[in-house]
Amino acid sequence: MKPFMDKDFLLSTPTAQKLYHEYAADMPIIDYHCHVSPREIFEDRRFENITQVWLGGDHYKWRVMRSNGVEEKYITGDAPDREKFQKFAEALPRAIGNPMYHWCHLELKKYFGYEGALNGETAEEVWNLCNEKLKEPGMSVRGLIAQSNVAFVGTTDDPVDSLEWHQKIKEDPSITTVVAPSFRPDKALNIDKAGWKEYIAKLAEVCGCEIKDSAALECALASRIDHFDAAGCRSGYGVQQGDERRSPHRGGGRAVQDGSAAVLRP
Repeated sequence: MKPFMDKDFLLSTPTAQKLYHEYAADMPIIDYHCHVSPREIFEDRRFENITQVWLGGDHYKWRVMRSNGVEEKYITGDAPDREKFQKFAEALPRAIGNPMYHWCHLELKKYFGYEGALNGETAEEVWNLCNEKLKEPGMSVRGLIAQSNVAFVGTTDDPVDSLEWHQKIKEDPSITTVVAPSFRPDKALNIDKAGWKEYIAKLAEVCGCEIKDSAALECALASRIDHFDAAGCRSGYGVQQGDERRSPHRGGGRAVQDGSAAVLRP
């Protein structure tokens, strides 16, 4: 019987196998979209357990859990880490065929040496194996980056971020991986979401200006782009969709407050 996930997983032809094993496998990774905190890279964080690694901030894993009816306390709430991992393990088999299922098992195999399938019944075994492995020297944040042969990391950063940790990383000669900020103005563009008005106030404070209309917002974001560029930014946010009827430039783009929310209207 063919192993669950062998060295030729997803490599279904001789050509694919040759290209991967003889060329791609040893090439450095250029990661333009990473959710690892620059502070954790600088401080070389060590994780206490696999829940901190996998469920501390991975919204894709959170989505798997929410889609399967898992209570929020086991996702971003205050449930114990062991219980959170159990709930994820129970939900994961329902993602067979989804890249999430592949990612998790590839990671378990490569970094933890686990050859089986994660589910509710194997959760305890995997929990103990991973947590023991995480105690080893090469399993810190920088160690995992080095193991993965990552040459460039583009972190996920908000326009209001100071980027102080990127500067510290740049000044640390022991960090050989290039770590650069990525400009992610999602909060400034999500005008329909709660908290937008408060976020704009924070952006104005950071920029030292008043933001009363779309022109001022554009100016503020442009100033932050300059700040990011000076820090080595090489990637940013891609707008998911556009609607010219809501363009802030139609009719002057006044900022209109509507109760607790604020929206841009022509």
